[in-house]
Amino acid sequence: MKATNINSCKQLIVQNLLRLREFGISVLPNLAALNCKKIEKMKRILFYVFVAVMALSACKTTKKQPQVQYAPPVAQPKVFTVPETQATTPVAEDKSVSLRKESVTFTDAGDKSSNEGNTFFVILGSFSQLDNAKNFRETLLNEGFTPIILHSETGYYRVCVNSYKSEAEARRRVTEIRQAFPKYSDLWLLIKQ
Repeated sequence: MKATNINSCKQLIVQNLLRLREFGISVLPNLAALNCKKIEKMKRILFYVFVAVMALSACKTTKKQPQVQYAPPVAQPKVFTVPETQATTPVAEDKSVSLRKESVTFTDAGDKSSNEGNTFFVILGSFSQLDNAKNFRETLLNEGFTPIILHSETGYYRVCVNSYKSEAEARRRVTEIRQAFPKYSDLWLLIKQ
């Protein structure tokens, strides 16, 4: 049973004392009343403590941060010096030409008969797929070249626009192509083994 007021508390204590008497224990009735008053006093104290804790936690002041104007860092202007552009000059002949020695086979029998005796091949493109090499060959045909396709020992299909017996002639043609077609400035020479 739960004691909700003083009378019920007294009744509870009396019931408990009567039970104790059954076992031969006697307690003074004034002591029971005294304990009930203490219980009520403790309940009031706990209630006031609870109210005080709630009041203090509810009235907590919030700390205000000092208001500081935020200014983003000012970026320093970047100063670039641009070199003066000179009139476009043709590509000099002394620009290095990449050379590579490879064993190659011709993909077309007609190309083999007309270019088999040549050693230096001017290469404009290398492709791992034959279809891509054929598409590039069509593009070069539309630009006025007469390209052929070589199959390299490395597995690549090389698109060649000219072939020569001497290195000097091949280098001269490289210079001509670089001047006339700047987009093909990365061409190189293949030396057939």
